[in-house]
Amino acid sequence: MLLPPQAPTCPCVISHILSSPCLSHFTFHSAKTEHHRGFCCHTSSPKEETMDQARSTISKIFNGEPHSYTRFNLTQNMEGDNSQVEMKLSSEVDEEVGGNGVGDHLSHNSNGKPYMVQKLKRTPKSLCFMAAVTLLIFIIGFLVGYTAHRRKETSPVCSASVLPFERAVAPETGAAPLMDWDKVKSLLNQRLTAAKIETAFSEFSKPSHRAGSPEDDYLGNKVLQRFKDYGMNTWNDEHFVKVQDPPASGSNRIIYKNDPEERPKGFLSYSGNGSVKGAALYACYGQESDFRLLRDKNINMNGRVMLVRAGKISFAEKVANAAKVNASAVLIYPDPADYSIGETTDLYGHVHLGSGDPYTPGFPSFNHTQFPPVESSGLPKIPAQTITSAMATKILWKLGGQSLPEGWEGFHKLGNENDTISVEVNNFLTEKKINNVFGVVKGLVDADRYVVIGAQRDAWGPGFAASTVGTSVLVELARSVSDMVEHDGFKPRRSIVFASWSAGEYGSVGATEWLEGYLSSLGMKAFSYINLDGIVTGRNGFKVAASPLMHTLIEKALNEVYYEDKSLSSQFAKSDWESNILEPMQMDNTAYPFLAFSGIPSMSFRFTSGRSSYQYLGTLLDTQEKLNAATSSQVPQLAAAAGRFAGSIALRLVHDHLLQMNLRKYDKVIRFNVAKINAKIKAVQRMQPQMLPKALTVQWLISASGSYGRASRSLETDVQNSNLDDIETCRIINDRIMSVERNFLSPYISPREIPFRHILMGTGSHTLQALSNHLDALKADNPEADADLFRHQFALATWTLQGCANSLAGDIWSLDNEI
Repeated sequence: MLLPPQAPTCPCVISHILSSPCLSHFTFHSAKTEHHRGFCCHTSSPKEETMDQARSTISKIFNGEPHSYTRFNLTQNMEGDNSQVEMKLSSEVDEEVGGNGVGDHLSHNSNGKPYMVQKLKRTPKSLCFMAAVTLLIFIIGFLVGYTAHRRKETSPVCSASVLPFERAVAPETGAAPLMDWDKVKSLLNQRLTAAKIETAFSEFSKPSHRAGSPEDDYLGNKVLQRFKDYGMNTWNDEHFVKVQDPPASGSNRIIYKNDPEERPKGFLSYSGNGSVKGAALYACYGQESDFRLLRDKNINMNGRVMLVRAGKISFAEKVANAAKVNASAVLIYPDPADYSIGETTDLYGHVHLGSGDPYTPGFPSFNHTQFPPVESSGLPKIPAQTITSAMATKILWKLGGQSLPEGWEGFHKLGNENDTISVEVNNFLTEKKINNVFGVVKGLVDADRYVVIGAQRDAWGPGFAASTVGTSVLVELARSVSDMVEHDGFKPRRSIVFASWSAGEYGSVGATEWLEGYLSSLGMKAFSYINLDGIVTGRNGFKVAASPLMHTLIEKALNEVYYEDKSLSSQFAKSDWESNILEPMQMDNTAYPFLAFSGIPSMSFRFTSGRSSYQYLGTLLDTQEKLNAATSSQVPQLAAAAGRFAGSIALRLVHDHLLQMNLRKYDKVIRFNVAKINAKIKAVQRMQPQMLPKALTVQWLISASGSYGRASRSLETDVQNSNLDDIETCRIINDRIMSVERNFLSPYISPREIPFRHILMGTGSHTLQALSNHLDALKADNPEADADLFRHQFALATWTLQGCANSLAGDIWSLDNEI
């Protein structure tokens, strides 16, 4: 029996040998044998029958049956890799008994009879000899097995990092061969060029293409046709959504005291309709902190018409904050200190504190759905309207009242009870049919797992920076990846879905309706979303808003993607990329509902102009000429770099065996929030003991935080100890990774009432940030603070966090549950 040099010693061979009662005699000789294929003793073979025969023969020997012998020939060639061990076993019925060659290697006994037919005698000497030989065989078997095991350990193992070029996985796994990551990057750089993107600009530019318009449909069909030309599987997703548009006849109006009425052309979709009259009050940017300053000055805000500057936060957040202090209306304007867009430029936007169709909250706007009339809790009840800088200036300089709080810019007053303004908003509600367009490059291993890359297609006007650049990069990135698969041999393990959204200007309506329509399946199968909206608004800075799970991917892409012969990291990251590049994700970002509503790790990014950001988004002046002026005519080159950045992250996610999500980043975020809550609870118990009893402890929240940390470290250990060439192993681990973001969604909150259920990145009373703010209110003895409500929210947040840790731990018997 020959044991091949590269195979580990089968444990059953040694087991058969050592299980014999004793071995009577052995003859060793040296011979060179030719290499042939090995075997596994766990499958039926003639060699197994030989081993059974050997056991029977040895048993006969030691039971005293004559005329049998056993001979083991262990032949080892020490001159190279052809080292082999030969083991021959025979009995009295073996054909070799009559052979001529056996006697040449054997001695004869004293009485001259052939040794083969002599009955074996049991003597102390022979027993010692047999014990020594048994030990020798055991040592040889151990050394052969150890050597084979070491070879297996030192062989290359696939990991989630850079992989060898065209390394084929074991045939039984059926996995796709892997291309070297450096070659993948090189192919993307060759395929995705500034010249190609510049050509796409002219193809996807339109003077006007509002959602649901013929121009929007035309662009959607063009994107769909391009996807088909690339050989992609394509489909579209049709929705019937309700949106607010400006008055079809007439206009919205404002009148300050007895001045002539103003009729702004801009508007805010989803505003409350009607006519109101109230005293004007300047509220800076309309942030919660701004209203707190006004309250601290003992200013009555009830029924006031708020004048607020655009910027800092979304239009929807400004109106929601004003509604909290019982304002009657909100007027939003571009202050010349922030915007250099001209005194008569109108602003456009929406004020729905959420995303998607607010008249179908939490469920999709399909035509066949028969839901009763319902409205999103994020719809404002008060009128809201944009006005031009010139209109605002006329009003501000006439205001009386108190001086501005310290730190607020301007030379005007806050306004008093005599500064009355009348506001009339007559927007009309209409239903529009919109189409989302999709194409997919399918993966070869886990085709039902995919990363989504999307860009909005509609705009208020030309929308060159808002939509044209993103759509062009989306289409060219789809072409580049398709060519890499078809012509260059790139084989993605997972799929890439390219999506063109409509109604993005109304609050990510198209994207959110898609999420709502397929929430259960997307939550299980989509592992990331990359947003291409507004990716070029300048050239002197670079900003990224993303889930902490994606931070490692982003850092690697910053080092690998180049613009003007320098990596993005070297140009913009400086000494600390997180502090210089990362920014919070805003609610009006299309990536936000993917992250906070659906629990899908998401990211958005942009080239920017540093402090002086591009000012024409949300206006009719967002043209190619304006963007060229803001980027020194480098739009195609910047768009190509942005496409390579998005493509690098997407391709890494579909190329590697494991999703490179950094679980430990969330561990830091959780521990930071828990420590902050712990300190504030102790402060409230010390300063306001009647609010929170001493019995309230943070022990269980700390325990849940520790459970998540241990679960994330345990998963890292599982990765290191797993065979990543095995498809099922990779799939199980990836599914555990994908569940992390999804399990941060609070299961105790209705998506209809509070759609952004993420306890770390969402909005609402269920978040850890809301708990911290509630503690501040309790500490200040704010009448709006509710200790019982806080304890209820505190308990639910604790168990949500523990549930995420449980899911990450994997099997139910692996849970680390101390609560």
